[in-house]
Amino acid sequence: MNKILVTGGAGFIGSNFVELLSKNPKDQIFVLDNLTYAGNLKNLEAVSDLPNYTFIKGDICDDPLIDRLFKEHQFNQVIHFAAESHVDNSITGPAAFIQTNIVGTFNLLHSAYRLWMNGPNKFNKEFKESRFLHVSTDEVYGTLGETGLFLETTPYAPNSPYSASKASSDFIVRSYFHTYGMPVVTTNCSNNYGKHQHKEKLIPTIIRKAISGEEIPIYGNGKNIRDWIYVTDHCKGIRLVLDEGRLGETYNIGGRNERENLYIAHTICDLLDTLVPNETPYRDQMAFVQDRAGHDFRYAIDADKIESELGWEAEENFESGILKTIEWYLNNKDQL
Repeated sequence: MNKILVTGGAGFIGSNFVELLSKNPKDQIFVLDNLTYAGNLKNLEAVSDLPNYTFIKGDICDDPLIDRLFKEHQFNQVIHFAAESHVDNSITGPAAFIQTNIVGTFNLLHSAYRLWMNGPNKFNKEFKESRFLHVSTDEVYGTLGETGLFLETTPYAPNSPYSASKASSDFIVRSYFHTYGMPVVTTNCSNNYGKHQHKEKLIPTIIRKAISGEEIPIYGNGKNIRDWIYVTDHCKGIRLVLDEGRLGETYNIGGRNERENLYIAHTICDLLDTLVPNETPYRDQMAFVQDRAGHDFRYAIDADKIESELGWEAEENFESGILKTIEWYLNNKDQL
């Protein structure tokens, strides 16, 4: 039986992953979350009564707590989602990003190392099959022009305090593999969307503002491009990398769905016109606002490695996934 620690499991992607993980009753799942503004126990209601699920409130920056939890529960797998992840917040308050994303990741890695290993490349026998999966972002690669894709070999060039802190955590994970032989893998994903996403993010914000009759803010000229992936597709990719990924490797997980922010807003407004008709088109509520400082122009991931090596592929395109997402939020307006 695997004893799996999921950090940040009450957040957006983490809670979707826990739901996927819970389908195997042989796995004992421990969710660690500090329940900051981005974490919500309501996201875990689907699994809260399962006998193989345990919730622990705690901060990954609390080193004594992390060390105690590893000793007490003997985790043999870690899926590390916990992070400060909102770019705007990292511009106004970068200190929390340094602490959580860098120091917190180090605490988890070192506690796992002390439990699983008895020195560099020397595993304690009961932990020889352990795995530490670090969930990162495509933003560590910087920005793209109108062409090109991010590869696993693309040099890091983070442009915000958020992406710089995530890049730092990626390098710490890498160092534990090369220095100690730690059984780590890293995934770098493109923009996620789907149920349980925090209301501050782009897609929930557009939906919320639209149905409440408020102005829908669009940064700059709305031409910034992101590669979008439906959260369930991302979670399936993470599970596949956890089970079958090569140790020490990085796998980019992207949906091959590049869309301009303006297209995202138009698509959501047009679908809402059909699902919850208003007297005037929802597009009329859109308004361009001052752009974010240092706003990267384009992100796009080449997912060929995970597709060719592990057989993963996204099941949803943006148009099918966004319809499911809008319908979920319309049925769960308390999460807007």
